[in-house]
Amino acid sequence: MAVAFNVTGVEEGEWAVLRVSGELDLMTSPVLRQRVHDVVAEGHHSLVVDLSDVFFCDSSGVGVLIAARRLIRSCQGRLRLILPDRGADDGSHVNRVLGALGVRRLFDVHPDVGSATSDEADPLSA
Repeated sequence: MAVAFNVTGVEEGEWAVLRVSGELDLMTSPVLRQRVHDVVAEGHHSLVVDLSDVFFCDSSGVGVLIAARRLIRSCQGRLRLILPDRGADDGSHVNRVLGALGVRRLFDVHPDVGSATSDEADPLSA
């Protein structure tokens, strides 16, 4: 049974927040890539990508996250990821994948939207 992939966007103060759910893979990662580009084209350079409800992520999904980081940095912007220790039923798959690939340290990671959109909170350690 296929689970629907979805990306929804909201604004939280100066931050654009993209909430992603489902599988982030070869078939769905172009959707997220386009949404990130759309957000930047609209003038948002502070972006949170909430991956709490992503239960599978392959290398193409990781590639989109790295490309988003590169794009936001080229605009002197800020990118933050939400990767809770527990989420999408059995723990954050994306968190484990990024850690296993050694790229989690590239991202400013937070446990929830409140933390990610606050300038007072420190990110979670890598």
